Amino acid sequence: MGMDAKKLYDDTTFECSKLITQRYSTSFTLGIKTLDKKFHLPIYAIYGFVRYADEIVDTFHDQDKKALLADFKKDTYEAIAKGISLNPVLHAFQLIVNQYQIDLDLIEAFLKSMEMDLDFKTYNDSKYNEYIYGSAEVVGLMCLKVYVEGDQQEYLRLREPACKLGAAFQKVNFLRDIKSDYEERGRVYFPGVDFMSFDKSAKQLIEEDIQKDFDEALIGINQLPTGAKLGVKVAYLYYQKLFDKIKGLPAETITHERIRIPNARKISLLVGTYFGMKLGFS
Repeated sequence: MGMDAKKLYDDTTFECSKLITQRYSTSFTLGIKTLDKKFHLPIYAIYGFVRYADEIVDTFHDQDKKALLADFKKDTYEAIAKGISLNPVLHAFQLIVNQYQIDLDLIEAFLKSMEMDLDFKTYNDSKYNEYIYGSAEVVGLMCLKVYVEGDQQEYLRLREPACKLGAAFQKVNFLRDIKSDYEERGRVYFPGVDFMSFDKSAKQLIEEDIQKDFDEALIGINQLPTGAKLGVKVAYLYYQKLFDKIKGLPAETITHERIRIPNARKISLLVGTYFGMKLGFS
């Protein structure tokens, strides 16, 4: 394959991951657009990989999910080792894993959490923490690997806040989706929480834990490299806004409906953050 043909193949696979991101997540797409251009394709590639693994677990109910996930896992490691895959999502992902030296143990932890979704219905503290780490914190760490562009010292310095941000996002998602997770999948992620008697005090305890994660994450966001700071700050503010909305609602409301931020509000958040940071307000 000539150099130009190889580049065409690589570029096309990145475009596939970009399309997946755009179709599946308005907020994530908006966040990526505010990153420095050099980070766009790598983050699309990470999102495409994560999204498709998630789809296996959450969507293909008429298939043998365990077998599908096992194949996806084998194909992922094979793609990384060989430096090529005919699955466009895995090809784009392996390019980024190899370029930015993303640790295989992060990928392993992520896939382990996907496997947990097939088996676990209720989580105790240790399983909950393991699941949050694998499903969300490691995704933040993969992105951090891209943002620090090979500076291992920076990576280690910002590792903990990146984990906190991933955890905060995931826990907000759990609160937002508590109804569908329980009704469609029989899952309650929060340890010791019974969906049928989910009340104000249970909700408040979860919210205090999430706010703590947000506060610790913000310290790290403010220390990110310039090209990454704005995009991550937008995602942080979007989730904080969603979280504030959930906090203002009674427990029974979130067990009966999924809470959303309208697209127009997402865009105004993006614009506000963009100009705020450009002018030095945030």
